[in-house]
Formats: sequence, structure tokens, C-alpha cells
Amino acid sequence: MRNRKLGRTSDHRKALLRNMATSLIEHGQLETTEMKAKELSAVMDSLVTLAKKGDLAARRQAAAFVREVEVDEEGTTALQKLFNEIGPAYAERNGGYTRVIKTRIRRGDAAPMAIVEFVK
Repeated sequence: MRNRKLGRTSDHRKALLRNMATSLIEHGQLETTEMKAKELSAVMDSLVTLAKKGDLAARRQAAAFVREVEVDEEGTTALQKLFNEIGPAYAERNGGYTRVIKTRIRRGDAAPMAIVEFVK
């Protein structure tokens, strides 16, 4: 089932996925609810595919989605990390760049939680 609404308007949903994708690029893994994790996994797979292409048009498409935050003290941005480190690391892989691991039930609202991480 593609394009889950996640109980949000389309603008809010796009902003949520942009923020989560940037955080995943920055940190390498992220804990969130299971449905958000599945949507994020689909978004990240398309971003890594763009990073594997590496041309200017692909960089522009990814730049329109990934937020511009600095990843480390050298001033590297999330987009640079995506194209310089993550994309080349999966050059020989044909999809399935992220994994969703179900973890626990969140106390308070009983939401199923999951961890999204890059496949090694």
C-alpha cells in the first residue's frame, strides 16, 4: 500500500518525510512508528537511487527534497553525505538500501515502533 496519509495534510506529510530523511542521512538510523518507517524507507530508496546516478539533474532532484543541515564539524551537508558516501557505498546493490526493524510498543498510545537503518 503506497502513499499512506499518516493522519496529516499533504504539506505536513511532505515536511515530515523531508525531516526524517535528512535525519536518517545524518545519523544512519532512526526510531519512529512503524507506518512512518515504511514510508521513509520508500523515500530513502529513491534518494539513494538518485545518489547512485550522481549526475547534476539527480543532485538537483535530491536537493529539492533533502534539507540543508550540516552533518559534521567540517561543514559537510546532508546532501553531500548522500552523494559522496551513501550513494557510492551502494553502487553494486540493486535496491533495498534500508531496513525496517520492528522494536516495541510505545507506552502511552500503544503505537508499534520500528527502527529504520541503512543496510550494511
